[in-house]
Amino acid sequence: MKIGTGWDIHRLVPGRRLLIGGVEVPAEKGEDGHSDGDALIHALIDALFGALSLGDIGSHFPSDDAKWKDSDSMHLLASALKEIDGNRIVNIDSTVILQTPRLREYINAIRISIAEACSLPIDRVSVKAKTAEHLLGELGTGDAICAQVSVLIAEGPDVPQSDWL
Repeated sequence: MKIGTGWDIHRLVPGRRLLIGGVEVPAEKGEDGHSDGDALIHALIDALFGALSLGDIGSHFPSDDAKWKDSDSMHLLASALKEIDGNRIVNIDSTVILQTPRLREYINAIRISIAEACSLPIDRVSVKAKTAEHLLGELGTGDAICAQVSVLIAEGPDVPQSDWL
């Protein structure tokens, strides 16, 4: 088994879409980023690369490379998933920290989006939403979004589920 963790934060600005786990959430502000800014997908990519000891998202998709400008984070995730070769994701656990809007009604759609992108059953994908309780600077004022992800990867494609525990 291999465990990876990922973390990402983006400033929120008017005039950009708010994308969380590949799902567009209606909001007055969206992520400011070199790509589409999907902090949850970026944290997931970092967790995958971490579990595989392959560096971080910036070493694979550098923000100073025009090639990645305005990239769809789901395409970046698809590229990262190719690195899993010979292994498989057991589960994904994530937390999104966002003051507003509230994400309760979008959680299931976000879980489905990630599960489909990673070819996982939905019961292997956890997405939790928290606020910053009006604390923590820009997170608390609603001017930033943060995401944290942990991923568990089993070595080998055919590890029986009974061997996981």
